[in-house]
Amino acid sequence: MEQGIYLITLAGTALVLVAAFSSLIAFRIGTPLLLVFLLIGLATGTDGLGLDFDNAALAYFVGSLALAVILFDSGFGTRLSAVRQAALPAVSLATLGVLLTAGLVGVAARYATGFGWLESLLLGATVASTDAAAVFFLLRAGNLSVRERVRSTLEIESGSNDPMAIFLTLTLVGLIAGGQTLEPGAMARELALGFLRQMGIGALAGLVGGYLIARLVARLRLEQGLLPIFVLALSLLVFAAAGTFGGSGFLAVYIAGLVAGNARMRSTALVKRFQDGVTWLAQIIMFLVLGLFATPSQFPQIALPALLLGLFLIFVARPLAVALCLLPFRFPRAETAFLSWVGLRGAVSILLAITPLINELENGRALFNIAFIIVLVSLVLQGWTIGPLARRLKLVLPPRIGPLEKVELELPGAAHHELLSYRVVDGSPVARGQRIPRWARPSLVVRDGRSMAYQYAGRLVAGDRVYIFVPDRYPRLLDRLFASPAEVDPEDAEFFGAFAVDPARPAADLEAAYGLGLGERETALTIDALMRERLGGRADYGDRVVFGPIELIVREVDDNGQVAAAGLALEPLAPPSRVPVFLSVGELFDRLRRLVAWWRRRRAARRRQSAD
Repeated sequence: MEQGIYLITLAGTALVLVAAFSSLIAFRIGTPLLLVFLLIGLATGTDGLGLDFDNAALAYFVGSLALAVILFDSGFGTRLSAVRQAALPAVSLATLGVLLTAGLVGVAARYATGFGWLESLLLGATVASTDAAAVFFLLRAGNLSVRERVRSTLEIESGSNDPMAIFLTLTLVGLIAGGQTLEPGAMARELALGFLRQMGIGALAGLVGGYLIARLVARLRLEQGLLPIFVLALSLLVFAAAGTFGGSGFLAVYIAGLVAGNARMRSTALVKRFQDGVTWLAQIIMFLVLGLFATPSQFPQIALPALLLGLFLIFVARPLAVALCLLPFRFPRAETAFLSWVGLRGAVSILLAITPLINELENGRALFNIAFIIVLVSLVLQGWTIGPLARRLKLVLPPRIGPLEKVELELPGAAHHELLSYRVVDGSPVARGQRIPRWARPSLVVRDGRSMAYQYAGRLVAGDRVYIFVPDRYPRLLDRLFASPAEVDPEDAEFFGAFAVDPARPAADLEAAYGLGLGERETALTIDALMRERLGGRADYGDRVVFGPIELIVREVDDNGQVAAAGLALEPLAPPSRVPVFLSVGELFDRLRRLVAWWRRRRAARRRQSAD
């Protein structure tokens, strides 16, 4: 018994260490980290080193707890500004998009595998959600800075679409296991009522749980070492309570993280650092367990239909679902194409594919193997192409500031204030003598191992470590003072336009100079208001709007989403035409408006010719 404990601990810790070490290689070459973890699990399992793990219930239990931890951290790190900016399109993708993807893949699976309709739809449901960990690792590893609206939509969709896929999967598993034969109408009602019940209870539990977490942290004076553990335990309590009362525990824990993370509770930085470490551990354990559970020797039997379904999901089902869900929103074709492609499948799909095995469905092992291969196809094909595609679609933003070394600290009793530590970078404004505002005067300067007050330090020099105590709404302004200038490559001039225009000037000036074909109402607007109207009410850094022969580009936005600085390009970039995605309603409306303006100008010209 004792020897077995040592062997299990030795094998488990060795796998975790190998997975952690492999992340260094993955970051260097941009490999999807989830793929690396899965391959380590496969190499260690039955068909590899011979470690036999065939406990479906245990794998599902471990994966569910790990997923709850990951979802809480995902919500905890999501800013409310991102929610306000991208909530509607992201929720549309997380609900209707998952449903459409599951239905399309289910129809394809019916003819590719020969399964019954319910089993085919079950397979579609298991692979219908995207994996947040895989998506954002690739964005970080590829050093990609994409437009804020696109990033926010991906962030919220990836964190909130798992509950819908889980609900569909568990409902279909229950129907198949129970041997029920429902009419399509009855099944649709059953799904709708079950969805409303689970999502409603889950959302309510998440809101109440997140509020209670924030209040308890504020009122209880726990030791600093216990506080992150306390928050983690409360998040799992919310997850379990919501599931016990018939709600979606996964939705509840995500919303609880969202509420708690934006409540400005004390020691947020400490909790966040702890959550980062626990989330990495949860991801490693979940991915390794799922890799260990798979049996690669069984893959050749279903490899061809699984490969075809994976390609169908990537090139047909996901793009079509995204295009339909984003129809009401003003997403250009390039952004729609990127959102369609960055729909990586991951651990959640494999985890859900275990449920048919737990319920001993007839084709449970085949369903699991097909879902596993679909995930591998998605990671290999999409995972290595996200960076090149983002650059091809012109979605990569030039950096706003250069290198910045910054550490955020917290002090007890300093609510809504932060202690920031900056290292003065060579070439930064403060190193060149730029004055620091009075409200941000450093409390301490450390130079060559010696600490001194700011008034005795003289001019700051490169290498100084500066400590500043400021309100939490000002750090972004200080970042500009302590960062070196961002390197500008030749593409940045093209990205930001040939020259600057004042967004406060009337749009009538552009109409007079370039003949854009604007109506009377539009010419009365400012350039800022005109751009925001075409962009759906809010502008983002890097957004572009075509007006006939020119293109206006957002260079800076203020906190209210208004255009603070704009650029003008005389030769608009042609939208990528090789990506098969649909136009949004906004683009269709813009094209119709330009067509009507062209027709009116042509009719007026004909009248003038007739009069002459």
